[in-house]
Amino acid sequence: MPSEQQVRESLDTVMLPGVIRSLVAMNLVREIEVSGKAVKISLASAALDDTAQEWVKARAKSAVEKLDGVNDVNIEFVEAKPAELNQIKHVIAVMSGKGGVGKSLVSSLMAVALRRQDHEVGILDADITGSSIARMFGIIARPSGSESGILPVVSRSGIELMSMNLLLPNEESAVIWRGPLLSQAITQFWEDVLWGRLDYLIVDLPPGTADAPLTVLQKVPVSGVVIVFTPQELTAMIVRKAVDMAKKMDKPVIGVVENMSYLYVAEIDRKIELFGRSKGEEMAQAVQAPLLASLPVDPELAKMCDDGDIERYDSDIMSSFAESLRRSVAPEV
Repeated sequence: MPSEQQVRESLDTVMLPGVIRSLVAMNLVREIEVSGKAVKISLASAALDDTAQEWVKARAKSAVEKLDGVNDVNIEFVEAKPAELNQIKHVIAVMSGKGGVGKSLVSSLMAVALRRQDHEVGILDADITGSSIARMFGIIARPSGSESGILPVVSRSGIELMSMNLLLPNEESAVIWRGPLLSQAITQFWEDVLWGRLDYLIVDLPPGTADAPLTVLQKVPVSGVVIVFTPQELTAMIVRKAVDMAKKMDKPVIGVVENMSYLYVAEIDRKIELFGRSKGEEMAQAVQAPLLASLPVDPELAKMCDDGDIERYDSDIMSSFAESLRRSVAPEV
């Protein structure tokens, strides 16, 4: 007679179509009953249409039937909402009071760096009117799903993504919505998307301290906030507004990232501070949070973002960035 753990391990080999993550990783396995040589399995139907359910049922049954001592496998689907299934350990909001400082870039690099450390990672693109995450990852596929939920799209390295650009007729279509609709879209990305089990969900926020950031900080269980800024004094002043907002919402600032900190010129082995003296350590002290990274102006990285190849980017900064972030979010690990 197989054990419940053996059945679960078999189900962990069954990949969900369109997501390429297992039934266990997506937390769709609700109940397993083993009685002699018979196994009864309950799976959640969230975000699965009839075709997907039949596909999953056939492969799950085939996988479990391969276990020694099993001659009868019964699989049924039960209703469940994505919000009831999602298990996310850490939700990190990336914000700034100023636009154009590189929040989407930092969000993407954070996700890539954490994924390289074998963490399960997702990105919720909350910048509804200025989505750019999908382009950086080279994703054009539309999300699938059903009336009960939406399945995220998965990148080449296994990062789950949800962005408004993936739902538009084309990526250049404008989203001309007022605040309440923007807030509703963000809430749906949180509640109606089947994220499954994740170690980290990175939320890329639009600039400012208005409806969209407020919705995330109020309705999403944010573990902490990462503040992004550039060296200019004007930018630093405006970014402090985002820090103030996070504190007023009782959300800890777990770190700061200075983007466009310098340009490294290999020919002369010199770092040039294009936008003025670095304010990384100064900002970290002011916010009383660690400086997670000082990112350079890197033409290679810019090209990779344009080409949808950000997951190919590699530098010494990436590993140290991920380790600094991990220590700030989960110092006990």
